[in-house]
Amino acid sequence: MMTKKLIVTLAAMLASSTAAFADASDGKVKIGILNDQSGVYADFGGKSSYEAALMAVEDFGGKVLGVPVEVTTADHQNKADIASNIARQWYDTEQVDSIMELTSSSVGLAVQALSKEKKKITINTGAATTELTGKQCSPYGFHWAYDTHALAVGTGGALVKQGGDSWFFLTADYAFGYSLEENTGNYVKQNGGTVVGSVRHPLATTDFSSFLLQAQSSGAKVIGLANAGLDTSNAIKQAAEFGIVQGGQRLAALLFTLAEVHGLGLEAAQGLTLTEGFYWNRNEESAKFGKRFMERTGKMPNMVHAGTYSAVLSYLKAIEKAGTDDADAVAKELRALPVNDVFAENGKVAENGRMIHDMYLLEVKKPEESKEPWDYFKVLATIPGSEAFIDPAKSGCDLVKS
Repeated sequence: MMTKKLIVTLAAMLASSTAAFADASDGKVKIGILNDQSGVYADFGGKSSYEAALMAVEDFGGKVLGVPVEVTTADHQNKADIASNIARQWYDTEQVDSIMELTSSSVGLAVQALSKEKKKITINTGAATTELTGKQCSPYGFHWAYDTHALAVGTGGALVKQGGDSWFFLTADYAFGYSLEENTGNYVKQNGGTVVGSVRHPLATTDFSSFLLQAQSSGAKVIGLANAGLDTSNAIKQAAEFGIVQGGQRLAALLFTLAEVHGLGLEAAQGLTLTEGFYWNRNEESAKFGKRFMERTGKMPNMVHAGTYSAVLSYLKAIEKAGTDDADAVAKELRALPVNDVFAENGKVAENGRMIHDMYLLEVKKPEESKEPWDYFKVLATIPGSEAFIDPAKSGCDLVKS
C-alpha cells in the first residue's frame, strides 16, 4: 500500500503536470506557415520560409512552457479561398495555434479576418498591404517584415530625390498591387512629383509587351513596377527587349528582394534600387544567420525568410512571457516585448500590430563589384522605422487609442 505522504506527493506532481499542459492548449504549440510554394512567389517566400520557422523553433529549444513546438506548412496557390479553407481546417481539426507568412495581400487579409473570428494569432511576413494594420486591423493580427508604405518611402523616395519626378505604374491587378501603387504615388506627389498614368496586369502573366509599350509611350521618367516575384523579373527582362532603360526611362522595382535578384542575375539587375528589411551581408550577425540558412536551403535569406524567423521567435517569447498560449494573453505580450534578433534591432510592435523597425535602401551591384556568391547589394541608406512605416495614429486602425 502507498503511504499517505507518497499519495500526496504523486497527487501534487499530477496536478503540476496537468496545470503545465493546461497553459499550452492540446499539450503542444503548433504554428502553420501558409504561403505560395509553386507559383510566382515561390522564391520570394515559399518552402524556405518553412525552413526559417524551423530554425527559430530549434534556436528557441524546441519547446515552450514544457510542451513541444510543431510547425506545419501548405501551399495556398495565391488564392484567398484556398488559403481560407486551409486555415479553417488547421484551426478546426489540426490544432494549429497561429498562422504566419501569408504571401499575397488578398490571402493575408482573408486569413487575418478568419483568425480574428477564431481568436487566433496571425503574423504576416509575406503580405505587403498596409490594410493589415489599417482599416482591416485585428487584435490578433500582426505585420512584421515590410509593407507597401515602407517600400514607397524607400525606393520611391530615393528616385524622386534623384530627379525621377514623373511616374507611370505597371501594377499587379489585386490588393497588393493597388496598395503599392497608391502608397508610392502618394509619396511621389508629396515630394513634388507627378503620376502620369498606370496600367494593371493579371497575376502571373507571361507577356508584358502591351503594358510596357503603354509605359514607354507615357514619357514618364520612372516606370514603377508595382508587382513582385516572377512578375517583376519578367517585366524587367522584357523591358530590356524594348530598350526602355536605354531610351532614358528608369525602372523602379518596388518589391524586389535578394531572391529575385539571384534569379534575374547581376547582369540584368545591376543598378536597380530597391528596399528590404534585411540583407544577409549587412553585418557579422546577419552574415552568420545567412550562412546557416544557406546550409539548409541552398540560398541566402531575404527579408521574408528572416522576418518569418523573427516572427516565430517573437511568438514563442510572447507565449513564454504570458505563461499560456491563449491568444489574448499572447497578443498583449507581442505588443509589449521589444524585438531584438537577427532581423530587427530595437523593433517595437505598435497598437495596430505593425512591427516598426529599420528598413534599408539598397542598390544592386555591378557584376565586377560582387566579391562572393550572393554578394549583390550596396547599402545606400538606413531608413528609420519611424519614417518607413505609417504613424499608427494615422493608420485608420480602430485599435489605436486617440
